[in-house]
Amino acid sequence: MKTRTRAWTFGATLGLTVCLWVGAGRAQQNGAGLEALQVRPNFYLLASPVSNIGVQIGPDGALVVNTGPQETSGEVLAAIQKLTRDPIRYIINTSADADLVGGNQALSKAGLRLGALAVRNGRAAGPDDAAFIMAHENVLDRMRVASGSTPAFPAAAWPSETFDEERKALSFNGEGIEVLHLPAAHSDGDTVVFFRRSDVVVAGHVLDATRFPVIDLARGGSVQGEIDALNRLIELAIPAGPYLGTPNGAIETSVATLPGGTDVLTGRGRIYRQIDIVNYRDMVVIIRDTIKYMIDKKMTLEQIKAAAPAKGWETEFGSTSGPWTTNDFVEAVYKSLTNGKQQ
Repeated sequence: MKTRTRAWTFGATLGLTVCLWVGAGRAQQNGAGLEALQVRPNFYLLASPVSNIGVQIGPDGALVVNTGPQETSGEVLAAIQKLTRDPIRYIINTSADADLVGGNQALSKAGLRLGALAVRNGRAAGPDDAAFIMAHENVLDRMRVASGSTPAFPAAAWPSETFDEERKALSFNGEGIEVLHLPAAHSDGDTVVFFRRSDVVVAGHVLDATRFPVIDLARGGSVQGEIDALNRLIELAIPAGPYLGTPNGAIETSVATLPGGTDVLTGRGRIYRQIDIVNYRDMVVIIRDTIKYMIDKKMTLEQIKAAAPAKGWETEFGSTSGPWTTNDFVEAVYKSLTNGKQQ
């Protein structure tokens, strides 16, 4: 049996730690801080301090899950072209966040959808032969309209293939792939992508290894939906194992050295295994229950923030500045529990 070791890499900009289980795969970093890490023989993680991108390659071409922000689309495309000479055929978006869909237009235009002519005589891809962009219907709805200070995305970046079922299935590069809708979690359009043979799940912003979960109430998110989504991920993932004896006769109990198990690509940060998702879910449940208790005690939002219900996890996931602070998370949970946002 082959054993796999854990490789630790660090994004230069934010000291981002990305841990994953790899075989012979190596990490390569470009000038933008984007790292290509081999997760499976035909599956790669493109990791940056901003977002994670999944890339499956094979004889059918490349399938990309999320495309990163618009400003890094050139670096992402170059990294994919180093992995394979075959064109990008499919892009799957797990939500409508700009840091996940910003590169849609550039990568789709550089790709070539299945059934299009293999030779384009040097011309740019048109709307009839650009790579498919797949997402839940709610993602398309969000991308077509402006939201606050965020303008609508250009039409070339919109999903060209949408679905509104709980499950969308396809086969690509000889592998069954499931796109599963997890409603009312981070937003109302969240999906996770399960590569069944590779045993890899791309979770998008339902799961963020660098911060408390972003519950976007304005776009249909809720704390209970987030917990339900994390429970679904736990059900999908297979734990590492079996527990093996070490050369000195001791029983190996460290997950870091166990073979097998599902790798779950988070929206940002390190790759998770099932036990990591369990711990993350338990954290959200405990904070939710604590805030609910405080609400039942008639405490105001400001009193609840001052009581610091998330304090036990602030070192790992908290922030006092930036786009998603600890107070933002506490407020989102509070409003989700008091404004009828629970599903």
